[in-house]
Amino acid sequence: MHYVVTGAAGFIGSKLIEALNRRGIREIIAVDNLKESAKFRNLASLDIEDYLDKRDFLDRLLADQFDDTIEAVIHQGACSDTMESDGRYMMENNYRYSRLLLDWGQEAEVPFLYASSAAVYGAGTAFREERSLEQPLNVYGYSKFLFDQHVRSRLVSSRSQIAGFRYFNVYGLNEAHKGRMASVAFHAFNQFRAEGVVRLFKGSAGYADGAQRRDFIHVDDVVKLNMWFLERPELSGIYNCGTGRAQTFNDVACAVINTVRGARGEAGLTLEQMQSAGLVQYIDFPPALTGKYQSYTQADLARLRKSGYEQSFMSVEQGVQAYVTRLLADSQGEAT
Repeated sequence: MHYVVTGAAGFIGSKLIEALNRRGIREIIAVDNLKESAKFRNLASLDIEDYLDKRDFLDRLLADQFDDTIEAVIHQGACSDTMESDGRYMMENNYRYSRLLLDWGQEAEVPFLYASSAAVYGAGTAFREERSLEQPLNVYGYSKFLFDQHVRSRLVSSRSQIAGFRYFNVYGLNEAHKGRMASVAFHAFNQFRAEGVVRLFKGSAGYADGAQRRDFIHVDDVVKLNMWFLERPELSGIYNCGTGRAQTFNDVACAVINTVRGARGEAGLTLEQMQSAGLVQYIDFPPALTGKYQSYTQADLARLRKSGYEQSFMSVEQGVQAYVTRLLADSQGEAT
C-alpha cells in the first residue's frame, strides 16, 4: 500500500515524507509540480517509491490505475502565494484539484489529510473553526475557505477520514525555495547574516512598529500533528494548526539576532538595545498589502484539544532558536 503526498517537494510536504521515512515507510508516491526545479533538493535525501507530476497523478487516479493500492492521501499541494492575482489559476490549483482528490478518496474510502490555512479568517480577531468567523482577504484565502466548505458538506456522510488543518504562520527547514513567501524567521536570518540588520514593517492597523502579532508555529510541530491524526483514522474534522499563542514580529527578530549572536559568543540583547544599535529597523508598510494583511492571528485550540491532541507547541523563542541554530550549522557545512 502506498502513501500519497502532494506538494511533496515543498516545505511541509517534504517534512511529512521525512516523518514517514522515520516510521519505516518507503512506499510513498511523491506528487508535485517541478516547473520551479529548485524544490527537488527537499526530496534528495528522502526515500520514495515514485514521483509523479500533479497532472499525471490526477489523470491516473481518476482513471482507476492504482487498483486499491493507496493507504492514505496527505494533500499539501497548493499555490500559497497570498499576493497571486490570477484567481482562475488559484481556484483551479487550490480548490478544484483538491475537490477532485477528496471526492475520489471518499469513493475509494481512503483517509484524506489536507492543508487548509488561517488565511480563511481574514482580519478577524477570533480564530475558531466556525463559518461566521471566516472572511478571507484575498483569493488565496478564499480558495482555502471554499474547499473547507466542501469538506463540511462531505463530513456529514463521510466514508473515511477527512482531516483538514488550518496552518497559521509556519516556519522551519525546507522553506528556502519559497522566496518572498518564506517565513519572517527565514528572511530575518538571511538579512542579519548578510547586512547585520533585520527589517520589519512599521506600525499599522493600530500596532506599533514590528508589534503586529501572529501565531508562529514550527514545522516540526505541524508534522507531529499530521502524523498523530494519520494514526487515528477515526478522527475527522477541520482543526486549527497553531500554537494558540500570538507573538510579535519583534519577538521573531530578537530570537534570530540573539541566536546568531550567541553562536558568535556575543551576549544577548533586549529589543530596545537592538533598536538603539540599528540591528532592528522598520520600513514603510507596503501599500499593496493594505486591506489584505492579517495584523493579528492566534489559533483557538479548543477543538483540537477536544479531539485528544495534548502535545505542546514550541514558542517563538524555542522554535526560532532551534531553526536558526540548524541554519547556521548547514551554512557552515556548505562553507567547508
